[in-house]
Amino acid sequence: MPSLINNLVKNILHIVYHHTCASCGEKGDIICKACKDSFLFIDYNNICPLCGRHVGKRILCGECMLTKRYFSEGYFGFVYENRLKEAIHTFKFKGRPEVGRYLVSLIKHIVSPLADKIDLIVPMPITEKRLKERGFNQSYIISEEISKIINKPVIDAALIKSRETKDQYSLSREDRKKNIKGAFTLKRPDIIKDKNILLVDDLYTTGFTANEASYIINKAKPTSIIFFALARTP
Repeated sequence: MPSLINNLVKNILHIVYHHTCASCGEKGDIICKACKDSFLFIDYNNICPLCGRHVGKRILCGECMLTKRYFSEGYFGFVYENRLKEAIHTFKFKGRPEVGRYLVSLIKHIVSPLADKIDLIVPMPITEKRLKERGFNQSYIISEEISKIINKPVIDAALIKSRETKDQYSLSREDRKKNIKGAFTLKRPDIIKDKNILLVDDLYTTGFTANEASYIINKAKPTSIIFFALARTP
């Protein structure tokens, strides 16, 4: 019965919010022009090629020089601030997957070049509990839209999240690292072996989640791992 009530509430919210801007709530498009114009795209000429940190030119940042990264490149769509934050929050927590799809359509110019670099798209997994709460995996929605652009398959059976973790944004930097350690498990390493993998998530902050998932994927001996996030914190 609780699940039926939750689904009913989600359906009502979807009807109510479907024709409002995901950022400001005004009636009209999925994202209104004013909000869309406020979004900042990642400037690839001025970021670290691994973590996407703004460093003024395209060189490795100090942290990436000192930290072992288990992915070879990082691609990011937007700077996670202002109205873009609200849009992603609406996408993830208010049952509006169409918002995520629309955001990916705005960064087609960033996604398209990946077609020649990867073989498979692997969405960052979430637990069954989170899937039931949200109704969808936001990283899978993003992966589906990327797949449409670059014509590469999405594989969500290879990597699973084997235990529940706290929301990373609510934790300190050190606690985030501990929180995500050991949270992922390889289920189908045979799918990943000798393939160029695109690991997809909605948000990159400290990079602990991306690095932990990449570390586990690397055990299957892929040819390479490229990380992609819809947005990156400033």
